[in-house]
Amino acid sequence: MADSPIRVRFAPSPTGPLHMGGVRTALYNYLFARHHGGTFVLRIEDTDRTRFVEGAEEYIIEALKWCGIEPDEGVGYGGEFGPYRQSDRMDMYIRFVDQLVANGHAYYAFDTPEEIDAKRKAAEEQKEVWQYDATTRNEMKNSLSLPSEEVESHLVGGSPVTVRFKMPADEEVVFEDAVRGSVRISTKVLDDKVLLKSDKMPTYHLANVVDDHLMRISHVIRGEEWLSSTPLHVLLYRAFGWEAPTFAHLPLILKPTGKGKLSKRDGEAGGFPVFPLEWTDPKSGATASGYRESGYSAEAFINMLLMLGWNPGTEQERFTDDEMIKSFSLDRVVKSGARFNPEKARWFNEQVLREQSDADLAAQLKPLAEERNLNLTDEQLLMVVTMMKERSAFLHELLAADYLFNAPESFHEKTVKKKWKEQTPAIMAELMVVLEGVEPFDEATVESEFKAFLEKKELGFGAVGPGFRLLLTGEGGGPSLFAIAAFLGKEETLRRMQVGLEKLNTNG
Repeated sequence: MADSPIRVRFAPSPTGPLHMGGVRTALYNYLFARHHGGTFVLRIEDTDRTRFVEGAEEYIIEALKWCGIEPDEGVGYGGEFGPYRQSDRMDMYIRFVDQLVANGHAYYAFDTPEEIDAKRKAAEEQKEVWQYDATTRNEMKNSLSLPSEEVESHLVGGSPVTVRFKMPADEEVVFEDAVRGSVRISTKVLDDKVLLKSDKMPTYHLANVVDDHLMRISHVIRGEEWLSSTPLHVLLYRAFGWEAPTFAHLPLILKPTGKGKLSKRDGEAGGFPVFPLEWTDPKSGATASGYRESGYSAEAFINMLLMLGWNPGTEQERFTDDEMIKSFSLDRVVKSGARFNPEKARWFNEQVLREQSDADLAAQLKPLAEERNLNLTDEQLLMVVTMMKERSAFLHELLAADYLFNAPESFHEKTVKKKWKEQTPAIMAELMVVLEGVEPFDEATVESEFKAFLEKKELGFGAVGPGFRLLLTGEGGGPSLFAIAAFLGKEETLRRMQVGLEKLNTNG
């Protein structure tokens, strides 16, 4: 399909919240479409009704919107190739199944699940593996092994019936993968997959291929877990007489440590999200954290996902939306699994935060301050941002220094032991007299008068600064002392110094 218009799709199943690996698949499809001036389609694959979860489809759509991954067509967006929800397309699958049966590429199977399980158990007892394939199908109850009269009797009599694909007995299926190159798999290891279940619902394999063809999908970009299903899909395209799309299978996102795919359990154990948005299970009521609610910006989240499995070929790690679209190509997607690093995710958010202007951050911070009943002026919000920006990775961390809003109740024990000397109370009392006369009480003036005080008293910063900080914040470190004092104002600065002196003197 090299000369056809670029059309890609993201086709999640509404069986629960959208994993960050699913978001990355959507992102790569979206970027590929945008890079080539193509179309990005959202299709909901909800044929597995036993695993359907209420609210999951709405969650998927909201998550993509938050990430800025906007489909051109699909559920909630319309388009000329709809409907885009598989449960709304049921009638069309039956005729394609009938077509495969008629041309000998599929057959009816009447075996019960119990009969198939019995075959598997018997093989296990012999330490063998059994599957429904070219070597076993003639032993089973199907339209290939039974007399035509008996087949007709089953079909007319309403016996439970599935339709299976007739896998070639001994053939090497070869296809080109845009990420992995040439892939070869022997049909000897493949079974006769069910295409239509006994409840007349199509399986993923059938519906996926039919929909991709009818929606004119040119490139199927999906997770590595579907690589083993691709030979069947290639054979289905051939059986229908259709040209197959280009396949590209993305690497797994791996656990931070150890082996295996990143899971919800890893997030719970490590204290980090694996879902874009918070999710509450409709049955259990259990809640799983989301990147949005944890304070991550969509921009940081998307940048982090971009780099989990794609290499730009340069040292660049931060990309604008336009840079992502311009730079993205499938030939730079890596083959091996991409290990997730929670600290790197935090780093991306930190970079996005620091790239914003202080004024923009102050405006974003205002609602958070109001939620905490902090009555801060716009000027004070700007001062908080200036002090805390280089110490924060998340917007909410700009308000993390409680001493900015509440006087300290206790004092950092190690700093008191090391820095609060016998002469410190007297020095602090003298500094208070100096500060009382400072006008205007802004950062620059406070710093200037403080340094003049040190010079006059012939004292080093270490003899005065740590004690001053202890009285104002209770801590041994933090933002500029002079910025803190200016933020607190003269009255509160002097009050804290007086109260702190009394507390530390009382404590000996």
